[in-house]
Amino acid sequence: MDLKHFDLNLLVVFDLLLKEKKVSAVADLLRPARRKNRNSMTSMRTPRLQPALIVILSGVVAAMHIGKIPPAIPVLREALGMSLVEAGFLLSMVQMAGMLIGVLAGLAADSIGVRRSIIIGHAVLAATGVAAMWAQRPFDLLALRGLEGLGFLLTVLPAPALIRQLVPPARLALYLGLWGTYMGTGAALTLLGGPVLMEAFGWTRLWGLLGILSATAALAVVFLVPCAKHASPAAPTAAPAASGEPWWERLRMTLTSAGPWRIAVTFAMYSSQWLAVIGFLPSVYAQAGISGKTAGALTALACLINVFGSVAAGRLLHRGTCARHLLYVGFINMALTAFLAFSPLTADAPVLRYVAALLFSAVGGLIPGTLFSLVVHVAPNARTVSTTVGWMQQCSSFGQFLGPPFVAWIAGLYGGWHLTWVITGIASVIGLLLARGVRFDRS
Repeated sequence: MDLKHFDLNLLVVFDLLLKEKKVSAVADLLRPARRKNRNSMTSMRTPRLQPALIVILSGVVAAMHIGKIPPAIPVLREALGMSLVEAGFLLSMVQMAGMLIGVLAGLAADSIGVRRSIIIGHAVLAATGVAAMWAQRPFDLLALRGLEGLGFLLTVLPAPALIRQLVPPARLALYLGLWGTYMGTGAALTLLGGPVLMEAFGWTRLWGLLGILSATAALAVVFLVPCAKHASPAAPTAAPAASGEPWWERLRMTLTSAGPWRIAVTFAMYSSQWLAVIGFLPSVYAQAGISGKTAGALTALACLINVFGSVAAGRLLHRGTCARHLLYVGFINMALTAFLAFSPLTADAPVLRYVAALLFSAVGGLIPGTLFSLVVHVAPNARTVSTTVGWMQQCSSFGQFLGPPFVAWIAGLYGGWHLTWVITGIASVIGLLLARGVRFDRS
């Protein structure tokens, strides 16, 4: 073979190698694209609910256990021979549990792990709901209600910390604002649907149905909400369960920090007046001659509309609105609308009074939505988030426990509800003063 033919053959080999390399490169480019298209087609075929939304829905289910009592009291008094005092304790048992052991339940949630705490809490709610179907005496139901209070706290107190683990920081305020709607949504659902179900199937079936819903929520968290180590890479690093750290150290850190106190007392100023106004609306309407079913529907709407304020708070915080300004708007609104709802000046304007009650609840919903977004930031560290939420819940329950009886006492002392706006106004002023020191960093 001469040199000319050798060079020609060498050029042919180089040309083949170059073509093979180009084909290989094109194949390498196409391979991930095909994989990406295949993954996107798979994800389009199997849409999944966001894990953080599952946590929020589990809170709604837990709140339904709280909202089932008010419409059930007449039925329970007839079925079990329950006295009015026993019915009152049944109504306030969860608030009493939160007032006495809220911060301890938060400590327990931090110790055993926030996801595990929600699962255990729903298991307790499921067991008590099913067991209540065989209750024969008021004492049986009261004992089970106490356990329900513990299950409720174990379910809702660690939720903000778990949401913090599941979503990116940029969207955290949005989801925590949505979490702030769980109580109003769950309570409104049972206020509206509870009477219908009890009329058709009896109170025991309602308790059993809610127990099944809690069991379903527990299974959803087990299978659809990832553990901390499998959470979204964009989410903040989750703190491990604080089992190695003494509980009294976490309690000391929480109660010696100014942030948790400010948030907790602010929440108490909100919850005390909200429950006093919304809780007594049926009584106010009954005195005005409105039927029980109509009064219940009007109250349920006033309760449910609170959700819109909480959602709006999350969206506004997500866009960078100052948390302090949202609290200002919420408390000023509650003071003004309570005046319109209860002042003797509006006695001849029932529609205006009801619109004022709706605005009281709707715009007031900015406050819990804002505070739930703040609580994960004011906790001393990531291992004390549930403890801080527990302290906020404890102060909130304290406000709910004392606010309505105090309003009722003033109403009985002065022969009417016309001074209610004075009491709620004082709570709003204290809330405004506390809000002055609030800081919120979206990052």
